[in-house]
Amino acid sequence: MQLHSFPIWSTILLLVVGLCLLVEAAGKDYYKILDVPRDAGKSQIKKHYKKLSRVYHPDKNPDNKEAEAKFMELSDAYAILMDDEQRSIYDRYGEEGLKQHNNGGGGHPFQNPFDVFSHFFGGGGFGHHGHQQEKRGPNLNIELEVTLEDLYNGATVELDISKQVVCDHCHGSGARRSEDIVTCSVCQGQGVRIQRVQIAPGMVQQFQQTCDHCGGKGKVIRHVCPACEGKKLRRGNEQYTIQVEKGMQDGQTIVLEQEGDEYPDAIPGDIIFNVAAIPHLVYERHGHHLYTKQHITLIEALTGFKKTLTKLDGSLVKLERTGVTQYGFVQNIKGAGMPIYDSSEYGDLFVEYLVVFPDHVDDTVIEVLKKGAHFSSSDSITHQEL
Repeated sequence: MQLHSFPIWSTILLLVVGLCLLVEAAGKDYYKILDVPRDAGKSQIKKHYKKLSRVYHPDKNPDNKEAEAKFMELSDAYAILMDDEQRSIYDRYGEEGLKQHNNGGGGHPFQNPFDVFSHFFGGGGFGHHGHQQEKRGPNLNIELEVTLEDLYNGATVELDISKQVVCDHCHGSGARRSEDIVTCSVCQGQGVRIQRVQIAPGMVQQFQQTCDHCGGKGKVIRHVCPACEGKKLRRGNEQYTIQVEKGMQDGQTIVLEQEGDEYPDAIPGDIIFNVAAIPHLVYERHGHHLYTKQHITLIEALTGFKKTLTKLDGSLVKLERTGVTQYGFVQNIKGAGMPIYDSSEYGDLFVEYLVVFPDHVDDTVIEVLKKGAHFSSSDSITHQEL
């Protein structure tokens, strides 16, 4: 037994070593780093990067080497997975295959991980106390039409929003590759040019002006990005899931922070959804209360009735009256109105009764009604006399 067991254990050991080598060769799992599935779209990758990069940014985690390393990984993973060519190579050959390809002349647009972050948030860092200090883009206001049922029960709304986004090919640099961004040869990277003007014999005035060759940036692009033609931006669509809470008011806002139009050198503004309720066929809302009108026949108005009314959640509320119900009478049903936002309580339901009079009344019925009115008048006189 011992003579035969040695080759078996040797084989197992070789398999374990081989698996370890394969794992090592595969390198980093960029999908796991960004917490996205392997079939994730660019919109999902971008959203996860934006969320995680805020958490692990070195300015928010001073002297935390692990957070800094995580931030570097996030930026690298984002740059790879957002580039179609790089992602395709990575999916087939892993990180090692990607390195070999890049050493052969390829490469993703960013060498500095802060470059990726800056194109989303308008700068390389947060500044003191984690507050971003760069300029901010305008907010994007969108009217969100919802039904009264949505506001009563709560709802999840899926939206596809067209907005301005940073080019996902050059990541907002406007260049084909990072090496295509070079120092301006006119201003030598200063962004300004010195101009001298002779104002009189022997007198020269010197002043500086923005370099017209590079636009004051100190850098020029030799080859523009083929996807955005150097514009750095494009129109894109983003998928959003909006949660409408129970009891929300018409005109209330739902805010998605920093999800507005993107700019290469500014923080995106917010997307602000303004809740707008579509008019309902049965109910009218006033604050926490609901109002409705219920038609009843003349007989029901005189003798009473039992009815049911379907509420906004599909359940039934009983409407019951005995005796005479006057035209325009309003019945108050406690707790049958709208849910109160961020509370377990409900408003009231107010039902206004409208009597539907018949178009024609038989002569016999008229005689009976007249006799009833006569006896009623006689009783009244008798009581007065007494």
